[in-house]
Amino acid sequence: MKSKKIRLPDIVGKGYKDFWNFKGRYKVVKGSRASKKSKTIALWIIYSMMKYRGANTLVVRKVYRTLKDSCYSDLRWAINRLNVLEYWEFKESPLEITYIPTGQKILFRGFDDPLKITSISVSDGVLCWCWCEEAYEINREQDFNMLDESIRGIVEPPLFKQFIISFNPWNERHWLKKRFFDVEDENIMAKTTNYMCNEWLDESDKKLFEDMKKNNPRRYQVAGLGNWGIVEGLVYENWEEKEFDYTEVAKMHGVKSAFGLDFGYTNDPTALFCGLIDVANRTIYVFDEIYRNAMKNREIAEEIIRKGYGKEKITADSQEPKSIDELYDLGLKGIRNSRKGKDSINNGIQYIQDYKIIIHPRCVNFITEISNYMWDKDKFDNAVNKPVDDFNHLMDAMRYALEDYTKGPTFSFD
Repeated sequence: MKSKKIRLPDIVGKGYKDFWNFKGRYKVVKGSRASKKSKTIALWIIYSMMKYRGANTLVVRKVYRTLKDSCYSDLRWAINRLNVLEYWEFKESPLEITYIPTGQKILFRGFDDPLKITSISVSDGVLCWCWCEEAYEINREQDFNMLDESIRGIVEPPLFKQFIISFNPWNERHWLKKRFFDVEDENIMAKTTNYMCNEWLDESDKKLFEDMKKNNPRRYQVAGLGNWGIVEGLVYENWEEKEFDYTEVAKMHGVKSAFGLDFGYTNDPTALFCGLIDVANRTIYVFDEIYRNAMKNREIAEEIIRKGYGKEKITADSQEPKSIDELYDLGLKGIRNSRKGKDSINNGIQYIQDYKIIIHPRCVNFITEISNYMWDKDKFDNAVNKPVDDFNHLMDAMRYALEDYTKGPTFSFD
């Protein structure tokens, strides 16, 4: 094998020395756009696999199909930047990159096929490194734990096990913050980066961020500085988390109860919204919830009755009339179908947007959803008048619950 000399700082740049040298189990990087975090990770993986014989890497994202145009592309870029293309082989079906001299591999998997993650193995060396890109997409910490537990077995020095976790920060309620940024652990390096450590940006690139700082400071905090928060595009912004006694609120003049049910089973949770609406003061109070996968109809009825809501009027997703009938027979005599009509989602959203939403802290799933319920974007990254089909189970249940108050024609909330 021919010898090639490179000066690593010239290739990698500045701002990531601690990242580059850390050998603990979790190396976590959140950052703004243009902070070169993904490119730096790709360079580290290629450099380290060539340095450490026997090391293999798993690269994961929530959805497998997104890997080709992100991590796979970044790793190809890193191989070219290090000028070692002749030593690497690429395959696209399935995605795979092989270091030719030793047979070490970079494998790619998605959380949309969890069996392929838990059963992964390599024929040469050991699987010791894992890059989890866009980790904010992983909504449930238990899904990450499944991945974490899949990288197991003895790794002999000088090799070491390590998870590299990278993401743009969405909001401070994400499990990533509590797990990696709110603790002190010698096994964790949690780092925040931003565009100011990227010395390869030109003046026009930098001006974009300076203009953002001036014209849209909220966006700048996240997209510019890499701080926790929401960049833009939330469907509901007029809400707060606040302790309150719902029995006292229910006694207030004109306040009515509102319950909505969205059905789920294997992949999606069954979601019950429990709220109070004060039309005169344009306020919605969210005081309780049910949010659980794999609930059979009998379990749904039993849980609602156990919580004391069995006699309430509950508006449920009209796409499951059989389940609604069964729940009625199981004792929920106030359950009914949501109504049908055109533009139901947007009309429901527009009505709710005129209200302030106060959320009891125990409604953790509602808080997670409402702080991640976003407007969708087209292929040009422009917002469209349709919410993303995610973080929407309790959001849908809330609209069902409030349909009697929605103005205009009859709507469907499915």
